[in-house]
Amino acid sequence: MKAIVVTDEAAGTAGMTLVDRPGPDAVRLASLEGASYGDVVVQVHASGFTRDELEWPSTWVDRFGRDRTPSIPGHEVAGVVTALSYGTTGLSVGQRVFGLTDWTRDGTLAEYTVVEARNLAPLRGDVDFTVGAGIAMTGLTAWQGLFDHGHLRAGQSVLVHGAAGALGSMATQLAREAGAYVIGTGRATARQAALDFGAHDFLDLENDAFEDVGGVDLVFDVLGGDIQKRSVGLVRAGGTLVTVTGPAEVRPAEGVAVDFVVVSDRAQLGEIAQRVRDGRVRTNIGQIADLDDAVAAFNPTERVTGKTVIRVRP
Repeated sequence: MKAIVVTDEAAGTAGMTLVDRPGPDAVRLASLEGASYGDVVVQVHASGFTRDELEWPSTWVDRFGRDRTPSIPGHEVAGVVTALSYGTTGLSVGQRVFGLTDWTRDGTLAEYTVVEARNLAPLRGDVDFTVGAGIAMTGLTAWQGLFDHGHLRAGQSVLVHGAAGALGSMATQLAREAGAYVIGTGRATARQAALDFGAHDFLDLENDAFEDVGGVDLVFDVLGGDIQKRSVGLVRAGGTLVTVTGPAEVRPAEGVAVDFVVVSDRAQLGEIAQRVRDGRVRTNIGQIADLDDAVAAFNPTERVTGKTVIRVRP
């Protein structure tokens, strides 16, 4: 099968290579001898990629700290189940699915991938595979950051950094749909896009004063660094700063700071997909490329706003 692999951590996306790799052995997977309980083989139709995953230790070593290169990156998938491992229940061969793969196993920038069934959710036929791959990571991360960790409720206020980006735009839409007052942030050029995704107001990170925002119940941080530090003072008493960039260096004086790693959740995937089908949430896909062109797509010569999704099959 065709697959994108990485072997050199220092090279980043420039070190990606398209190669031929053996596909999953479905016959052995389904046998008692080769059983890996709960696994399914997915024929990948679309794959997403999070750029900083090449900085994750799990891309380069397994759970025991052993080198696992050449590894296949990409952990967002939409496709069709082609085989079930021995004892697997809950999914069927031929079913359309989407979700996230395990961080320490080969990913989805390939024609086939092996995924634990519990990490996948059914994908209805009226949702395109590229959309499924485009919302798996962004949707779950936004959902868990806002509601599981940020405990956002209707009537509260939330500051969403990078509100025009792939993740920030999803957080903006979900927060507004939940009845929150949303302040989006970004460069001045992102103002209209952030407002179009549902932000009630916009903060230009380069020119506007943070103090003008006042206090908020929740800060959803995707940027880290100095922006995160400046955001801490905006958190009201009892509020929360939620970040996906690692442990916060500074914490709110009368609130809490939470950093988290997204996990796949079938029920939440279903909620997100339903909102897409209803038109309440839309994807923010910046470009779609074929697998043969994936390396170039992940090394663009111009800035791409939104998520890059790889279409593995037409």
